[in-house]
Amino acid sequence: MVRRAGCAFPQYFIATRLGVGMSIRYFEDLDVGENHKFGGRTVTKPEILTFAEKYDPQPFHLDEEAAESSIFGELVASGWHTVCLFNRMLVDGFIRETANLGGRGVDDLQWHRPLKPETTVYGRVEVLSKVPSDRHEDRGYVKYRFTALDHQDRELLSMTADLLVGRCPDEV
Repeated sequence: MVRRAGCAFPQYFIATRLGVGMSIRYFEDLDVGENHKFGGRTVTKPEILTFAEKYDPQPFHLDEEAAESSIFGELVASGWHTVCLFNRMLVDGFIRETANLGGRGVDDLQWHRPLKPETTVYGRVEVLSKVPSDRHEDRGYVKYRFTALDHQDRELLSMTADLLVGRCPDEV
């Protein structure tokens, strides 16, 4: 992973990043085709139940007995819980180290298999493409493929996302 130490830190990055002075990867530092794996978070049954009670109260997320007679055959996490968990790991394990300016959208969100209690989740990010902005010289557009994986490297969910990434201020 290439990190630029020579680029000046824009003020808004200093205010929003942990570890002031850490190196940030800018648009220029990202290479199409690069992959990163991150995370390693085990999901517990109480977490699944708490999320479901609050945000997705369907029987197969809330009640083990009801879940046994569902298509899943057991208690499973809400797909939205999987998305939220993945997003936190993504921010902590990748986005925080980039000059991320925000997202433009997500496409092709797919749940490949349910997240079950006591599963350890990892994330993977791949840079699919990048294009400098024609209108704003301080940024570029990066398309990523984000994937949540279980401890056996099986896909739990995948999506593509378009994010705005800051350009190195010293090179603009």
